[in-house]
Amino acid sequence: MKITTVGLGKIGLPLAVQFASMGHEVVGADVNASVVGLVNAGTEPFPGEEHLAEKLSEVVDAGRLSATTDTAAAVSQSDAVVVVVPLFVDEDGVPDFGWMDSATRDIAAGLRPGTLVAYETTLPVGTTRSRWKPMLEEGSGLSEGVDFHLVFSPERVLTGRVFADLRKYPKLIGGLSPEGAKAASAFYEAVLEFDERPDLGRGNGVWDLGSAEAAEMAKLAETTYRDVNIGLANQFAVFAQRAGIDVYQVIEASNSQPYSHIHRPGIAVGGHCIPVYPRLYLWNDEDATVVRAAREANAAMPAFAVGMARGAFGDLAGAQAVVLGASYRGGVKETAFSGVFGTVEALRAEGAEVTVHDPMYTHDELRTLGFTPHDLGSQVDLAVLQTDHGEYRGLTAADLPGATVIVDGRSVLDADAFPDARVLTIGRG
Repeated sequence: MKITTVGLGKIGLPLAVQFASMGHEVVGADVNASVVGLVNAGTEPFPGEEHLAEKLSEVVDAGRLSATTDTAAAVSQSDAVVVVVPLFVDEDGVPDFGWMDSATRDIAAGLRPGTLVAYETTLPVGTTRSRWKPMLEEGSGLSEGVDFHLVFSPERVLTGRVFADLRKYPKLIGGLSPEGAKAASAFYEAVLEFDERPDLGRGNGVWDLGSAEAAEMAKLAETTYRDVNIGLANQFAVFAQRAGIDVYQVIEASNSQPYSHIHRPGIAVGGHCIPVYPRLYLWNDEDATVVRAAREANAAMPAFAVGMARGAFGDLAGAQAVVLGASYRGGVKETAFSGVFGTVEALRAEGAEVTVHDPMYTHDELRTLGFTPHDLGSQVDLAVLQTDHGEYRGLTAADLPGATVIVDGRSVLDADAFPDARVLTIGRG
């Protein structure tokens, strides 16, 4: 097949490489000319994705993957188009479809009869049918279900391990017609391989959910569940701390029973997915009070962690405070909705002088994010660990000289390594 992948970001590029590695002819389309140039040179444009560098080089050298900024031209030569363009959501939960609208108009301009179009970007329920279908039909002059097929098939992978996750999880699809669903099933069966999953009653592979709306909701449901679960864990942690209980022991005990799956509490929920998709769900379902409460509980955790520091340290005015970790999670160079922003803001509101350290960011990159960079080994009064980078697990007092209070927001530090500091962990009374 000839395939166009629209969007060469942290999901789109590995997808394009995956399709090409299965022997298909793939063109990656992106508005960023720099990214296009790097892909055409066989060079990964971002770090941290396991196996991407070698796989990308291999398929580019073999002539099975190229990149372009001309989406319409690429689509006009394709049998299938897969769309992984970012959808942004503001703090009020209102989606900004700007980039996706632009990409969809470009796709429509090149759309030809017989093409399958699959959107993988997570969407509010109903978007594929109510927004993309009329936009594609108007821009192309073609009729969906007759001249071309449109489906929704959510990406379900985690950055850093995309190739492994593509094999591990069922590929969900939802068409606007039975014929479209059949076309999508055949497409994904030709571009993906699946691990054996005896734990799944349906087996691993392509799962047709019967409609685009069901597929859209499935992605929102699985990610919103995680946000709600973490919100519950955080509320348990706050109470346990007041009551002098170790919430981690409680969670371990509870989860020893097979019907309990309580997640871990922590200082923040960040990234492109977990804090964002509940907002997309709430955009459709304003009555989802449980979802709204969990989102508010999780958003309050950075300030709660700083409150722990204030309670142990005293007045923070003028104190030298370092936040450890800018990334939203360990091992990933990404700050989308990272807890670092709320943590720094809360510390500054208390009058602290705040610096930020992250092993994945240069000093200039931290300055660009609005932070004052920090070097481990520099004198501090207190520290707040925000990201569970592997490098932080081995920190000692020599890395944070002078620190008398350390708030471990991820429960990863060895308290014995800081004999002269009070090490506090969220949820440990």
